Amino acid sequence: MSIKEAEPRIYQAMAVADKQIKDFDINPKLKELIKVRVSQINGCGYCIDYHTHDSLALGETNQRLFTLSAWWETPFFTEEEQAALKLAEEVTRISDHGVSEETYRNVLKLFGEQGLAQIIFITITINSWNRIAIPIHMVAGVD
Repeated sequence: MSIKEAEPRIYQAMAVADKQIKDFDINPKLKELIKVRVSQINGCGYCIDYHTHDSLALGETNQRLFTLSAWWETPFFTEEEQAALKLAEEVTRISDHGVSEETYRNVLKLFGEQGLAQIIFITITINSWNRIAIPIHMVAGVD
């Protein structure tokens, strides 16, 4: 099924969210890392494929993409990236333990209120895309 054809208003709403994200001050590579990592957690092959390609187009390295699923075990990610990825994971898995005070305060310290809000919005938007793509069986590499 094509969500764009079945209910164009849903696709339009999501496109507006994506446009807002594009205009955020967060580093474009970090935006894509968040999208890939959240999609890995959710098991959305379509979005992993899509955002991995976008990451590579922005100059992201294979090494960082290969190790993204265990970012905390590698030296390849900056303090800011680690903080953002931790927040994205906690927001994605919010029903497990919520967002820890430590994670919240760390992202706030590194990115400020606006950056914190932007990372949360990037995360909830890709979670929404995952929750559209998975149930309608979107196939990686097929648009």
